[in-house]
Amino acid sequence: MIQKYLIERRSWIILFLFLQFLIIVVSYFDPTIPLMSIVYIVFISMIIFIIFLIIRYNKETNFYKSVETWENNLDLTSISNAESPFEVIIENSVTNQTEWLKQIASHNLMSLEQEKDELLSWIHEVKTPLTAMRLMIDRLDNGTMKSNLIYEWLRIHLLLDQQLHQKRIPFIENDLYIEVTDIKVLITKEIKDLQSWCIQKGIGFDLHTEVKEVLSDAKWLAFIIRQLLTNAIKYSEASDIIIKTYQKNEQTILEVEDFGRGIDPKDLPRIFDKGFTSTAKHQDNAATGMGLYLAKKAAKPLLIKIDVHSKLGVGTTFTLIFPKRNQFLHISGM
Repeated sequence: MIQKYLIERRSWIILFLFLQFLIIVVSYFDPTIPLMSIVYIVFISMIIFIIFLIIRYNKETNFYKSVETWENNLDLTSISNAESPFEVIIENSVTNQTEWLKQIASHNLMSLEQEKDELLSWIHEVKTPLTAMRLMIDRLDNGTMKSNLIYEWLRIHLLLDQQLHQKRIPFIENDLYIEVTDIKVLITKEIKDLQSWCIQKGIGFDLHTEVKEVLSDAKWLAFIIRQLLTNAIKYSEASDIIIKTYQKNEQTILEVEDFGRGIDPKDLPRIFDKGFTSTAKHQDNAATGMGLYLAKKAAKPLLIKIDVHSKLGVGTTFTLIFPKRNQFLHISGM
């Protein structure tokens, strides 16, 4: 800040030094003016001027220091009171812009909340005709048509479910209810819901549950498992998906292993990024790039760690590592 202050006042400093130099030059060429006395006066003036700069530096930079360290968080209480007319101009400008930004932020937040509520309401309304559609599809006698319609119905259902949870995730801490959950029942239900898709692709499941219960939020855990299962089914053909639960280091482990196309090693660091699909299969229009992203977001407040190991052309294994029981004290929604 000292350097900036000197640069800001350099024209005044240069003017002062020039005047002192001019006085010495005039006294040098004018014999009637005693040179040593002028030098003495200039020296005293320089000392006074330096003291003056030091005093003014502390006084004039106090306001600007507070502006420089301001975190731009629309909170003006950390900014010092303006004293000089120019500081008042800056303070008024910052205050007016901050108030304007607060109004804009408040308006945008209200609009966002309204849009979220409208979308959630729309999703719930769409579920009604979707349920009726499934009942009508189940009455069809044509097996091929029935299978194709169920598959397309399931795609719509999963996309709506994904959108519903995407809107709820920012407020997931308010929605958590930690309880003992029968993980076998939960997995079995998810497999049953995806049964028509699996039959169409010739995919089976091999379920091994050494651990049958976990402490978690059943609704959000089901959503995470659903994303992993749909991801495994989507990229597999005519093979089994192995699901295992076991205990390791006082933690419950859930593995979902498929034998599909696998993940390119260069894609592995990005598979949980929002909107990322694949660098190898750009023509895959079925992928939204949201499933794994939302699964990772939902797992974080549940203290569930998601690991992935994959080999291109061989298959992929997703691992859910549940927290130890004493770690649940850190979950705010418990």
